[in-house]
Parts: sequence; structure tokens; C-alpha cells
Amino acid sequence: MTLSGSPICALCTGTFCDCGRYRRAVGQLDVKVSQLKSSLQFVKNVIAGLQETEEKFYYIVKEEYNYKDALTQCRIRGGTLAMPKDQRTNSLIADYISSLGLLRVFIGINDFDKEKQFMYVDNTPVQNYSSWKTGEPSDDSGHEDCVEMLSSGAWTEVDCNLTIYFVCEFMKKAK
Repeated sequence: MTLSGSPICALCTGTFCDCGRYRRAVGQLDVKVSQLKSSLQFVKNVIAGLQETEEKFYYIVKEEYNYKDALTQCRIRGGTLAMPKDQRTNSLIADYISSLGLLRVFIGINDFDKEKQFMYVDNTPVQNYSSWKTGEPSDDSGHEDCVEMLSSGAWTEVDCNLTIYFVCEFMKKAK
């Protein structure tokens, strides 16, 4: 609605104003809010103790799930269960577990398809590196097809229905 060609602004009820100026200000505020949300997420990750390598981020989820649900939870977050494929990554995750005062977490290794043929969740075989605890893998109960990492960095085979914390890995976005 206009009077004498000047818009009546909803923000300035009953008065004449330049609404374009207010629209620009609101747009700039939206940009600032978006930037603050991004910064806040970064701070939350730092506080949470996110760990990283050159290519990946690692995050321990302090929610107890069985193995398959843990895998789903990592995927919902945009990652997968962590796959320590070398000593450096294994040590990083082990130190992370220990720094949080935890004893163990699920990692992305299992032998679902064939007993004693362990695979990473990306369907590559565990062959060039492993960190099995002495006496492992053992499959003591006959129902142990999933792998946990202990705070020492050692891997043990466990029942997949066990509910424990887990560690997810996320690829860093290309710059």
C-alpha cells in the first residue's frame, strides 16, 4: 500500500519508510547468523575433542549402540565406523579413547561374510595392518563377528549385539 508513491512499511506501522534498506539489513543478518552457526559447530567439535589426520576426522560418539546401529549412526552423521588401516591412525584413535577415559569402542571391522576373514566396512580386507590383542581374534562364543578397539590400541573380536560407544570417521572435504 502506498500514499503519494511512498510504501508503508510493515516494520514502521503507519509511517513512511525505505523498506529496501530494511530488507538489506535482514539479509545481512541472515548471513551473519549462518556464519555464527558454522563457527559454533566448529567450537562444539573442538570441545568434543574431534581428532584428525591429513584426510579424515574422527569422532567418538558417546552413545551406546550395537554394531549395526553404530554403523547406521555414523552414516546418518555423514561418515562410517572408523577403519584404522595403519599404525598412526590406530594410535591416534587409541589415544583418543584413552583421553576420554573410555576402555573400548566399536571400529569398522567385521567378519560377517566369512569367519576369520576380516573386512573393513568399505569392503576392503584387513591384510596390510592389524592390531590384534594376543589371543585374538578368538570368536570365543561363536557369535563374535565385530571388532572393538581397546584404549591400548589392541583389537578384540566381540559379539555384535554388545552395546558400547563407537568411533566414526569422516572424509575431509576437498578445498
